[in-house]
Amino acid sequence: MSWETVIGLEIHVQLATASKIFSGAATAYGAEPNTQACAVDLGLPGVLPVLNARVVEMAIRLGLALHAEIAPSSVFARKNYFYPDLPKGYQISQYELPIVARGRLPIRLADGREKVVRVTRAHLEEDAGKSVHDAYPGATGIDLNRAGTPLLEVVSEPDLRSAEEAVAYMRTMHMLVRYLGICDGNMQEGSFRCDANVSVRRAGSEVLGTRAEVKNLNSFRFLEKAINFEVERQIDLLESGGKVVQETRLYDADRDETRSMRSKEDAHDYRYFPDPDLLPIVVTPTQIERERALMPELPWARQQRYVTDYGLNVQDADALAQDRAVADYFEALAAAAGDARAAANWLNGEVFAALNRAGMEIPHCPVEPSALGLLIARVRDGTLSGSMAKQVFEAMWQGEGSADEVIEARGLRQVNDIGALAALIDGVIADSPSQVEQYRAGKDKLFGYFVGQVMKKSQGKANPQQVNDLLKEKLGGS
Repeated sequence: MSWETVIGLEIHVQLATASKIFSGAATAYGAEPNTQACAVDLGLPGVLPVLNARVVEMAIRLGLALHAEIAPSSVFARKNYFYPDLPKGYQISQYELPIVARGRLPIRLADGREKVVRVTRAHLEEDAGKSVHDAYPGATGIDLNRAGTPLLEVVSEPDLRSAEEAVAYMRTMHMLVRYLGICDGNMQEGSFRCDANVSVRRAGSEVLGTRAEVKNLNSFRFLEKAINFEVERQIDLLESGGKVVQETRLYDADRDETRSMRSKEDAHDYRYFPDPDLLPIVVTPTQIERERALMPELPWARQQRYVTDYGLNVQDADALAQDRAVADYFEALAAAAGDARAAANWLNGEVFAALNRAGMEIPHCPVEPSALGLLIARVRDGTLSGSMAKQVFEAMWQGEGSADEVIEARGLRQVNDIGALAALIDGVIADSPSQVEQYRAGKDKLFGYFVGQVMKKSQGKANPQQVNDLLKEKLGGS
């Protein structure tokens, strides 16, 4: 009998605040160990947590984007467990009353199919510290800088049926939180990571299998590999007469396998109870409408608009709408160039290639949309050929000035004068009697030779379309 995979993801979104969720300590990445953990983060006697109002605004924003219910009142709880990097002996989180519940997120799969994934909840919580196992031989170091860092944990329903769907869901959530400006999405720094709850059941069964949770997956590739390994492990175990146990597992990227970490705790093991030091979060309709007014156009809405308003194909529109900064650059470029399709081609081609070579993101692109728009206009009005425009773009990238300044400084203006082009072509024909004879005898491939010779004589400045038209006219005669 065949098996069906059932997956739910718990995505941990680090909120992009300057300070922690309950204290004024900094959240900047890369500080020296234990230099950004204050008395509140450590839970020292006599201190009280104070909620960072920005995290509530960010949670509301995600709730709106997910078409979710935003609780008018939600409560913080203490989740009790003992681990070296949890200095208080409990984590402040939300349990029975989360701030966001019952949302949905549409995803697109590689084959073009769309699927809506239900989101159970999104709750606010503080992060724990970090255990460092490779700094001291035979010992583990504890860095508490992350203690108290604000997180929004987004929990999906078990609606995902393959590693592909899980990756598509995680990618879409990654895109969304960056669009909303609530998370920088840096997976290498731990700003966006997930736990995958994986189980299998007989095809057609409505009963969920026993799940294993694979913790702390911080790349899309690791998520895919971990799920595929775990599915195969569970099927092999069940088909050999064994049983899957509920447990927490880790993914070992070096060995491409998951391994047991600890038995999986249930809610009662954590002894949740409302935090006595924190009042309930009260969200008013006015707050919700204020955040709604600040919401950007969401990526799937932008993608559709690029298809309907700009006439782009779905693939180009999707690529340009994935990142908010890229989409903003594209729209400014399309307006400056007066040609959305040419703008999309340049952005997906030369601009992205140059950014990749330089290891840059679009906000740091040295060629502004208005400047590139002028370059595209110079191609449209015949001042430059496509190949010449690429030379001009490279010069602009290096800071040599505007498109017009580079064109004048390098003498790159395209030759469009019919008389001048005809004279060049006559010279090439006169110098190539053998090739002319062969071409007229039916060797059509030689046409490229004549084009190349004309372009060489013009130093690449001849208008290619006019050269093609004039050559066909002149070579067609006797």
